[in-house]
Amino acid sequence: MQLLIFGPPGAGKGTQAVRIAQAMEIPHVSTGDLFRANMRDGTELGKKAQEYVTGGELVPNEIVIAMALDRIGQADCQKGFLLDGFPRDVEQAEQLEKWLLERGKNITAVLSVELDDETIIQRIISRRVCRSCGATYNVSAQPPKVENVCDQCGGPVVQRPDDQREVIENRLSVYKKQTAPVEEFYRKRGVLKTISGDGDMDSVFGRIQEVLSDFERS
Repeated sequence: MQLLIFGPPGAGKGTQAVRIAQAMEIPHVSTGDLFRANMRDGTELGKKAQEYVTGGELVPNEIVIAMALDRIGQADCQKGFLLDGFPRDVEQAEQLEKWLLERGKNITAVLSVELDDETIIQRIISRRVCRSCGATYNVSAQPPKVENVCDQCGGPVVQRPDDQREVIENRLSVYKKQTAPVEEFYRKRGVLKTISGDGDMDSVFGRIQEVLSDFERS
């Protein structure tokens, strides 16, 4: 299966991506991880990307596309992959489609994990992070045993500066504007499936499994 996953910040997309990849036994290709790996390893694409990142500029599409296609062209992706964070715009989607068609493949399914804005905002506002080890907590659902103290290392548990309502609302607005054309691209191709991100992680994963089972049977 060649899969894509979308989801706004706070909808739990990242957690579900890891679970899907493990269940399907396919690589989870996150563009964030891909960028970091290429820059860390000093690949040609990584060096080019680093120049833009260092200068505070967006990495051009040609580099992003080349990096993603290079990764899914590797041996471990020949039986399938789950792309997380790519494509981000229609140009990237078109280049991915062209690359796959040249190899006799296509996207099997595009999973869009959806959740209403207010639920997302409340989830993120409630999030806390250990400043020392990075462990995450939720003051409503999973608080540390001692207030503001990490269970794992005893470090200070704080709210990240970007976990404020105004910042979250802006991120959600940007996400919708950026993702809507890409989702429409895949909706026209009949492979886009929306999944409710409401409820616990197991419930959401169960819905995803049902959707993927339908694609496997078709």
